[in-house]
Amino acid sequence: MSAENMNHKADIEKKRQNEEKTLRLMIQIYCHGHHGKQREQKEALCEECWQLMDYAKMRIQKCPFMETKTFCSACKVHCYIPQKREKIREVMRYSGPRMLLYHPILAIKHAAVTLKEKQKEQGDVS
Repeated sequence: MSAENMNHKADIEKKRQNEEKTLRLMIQIYCHGHHGKQREQKEALCEECWQLMDYAKMRIQKCPFMETKTFCSACKVHCYIPQKREKIREVMRYSGPRMLLYHPILAIKHAAVTLKEKQKEQGDVS
């Protein structure tokens, strides 16, 4: 395996890890706000939120589009089952605005990528 190919695989793995980190933080914010889990206990999640996180991690690990996609919400193929997809949307709607308080750099990066993707889509439509 060439060094370039190894770097490419490492970049994709780093992207997976970053996506998991962002998702974990968003689920923690949601769980704290809805289920009373204390944010100080970094990994503290209720059973429902643990199950959602485990499901999301599995989907991230199996994603065949990781190389080219930005976020799941921007993906053309939605691999989440409908119930989990709706739950993750609920988590995102609640946690997204609160991310600025808990992790402003991550929130700004996410917003920038999302805006860039929407602009690209609008350019494709025109």
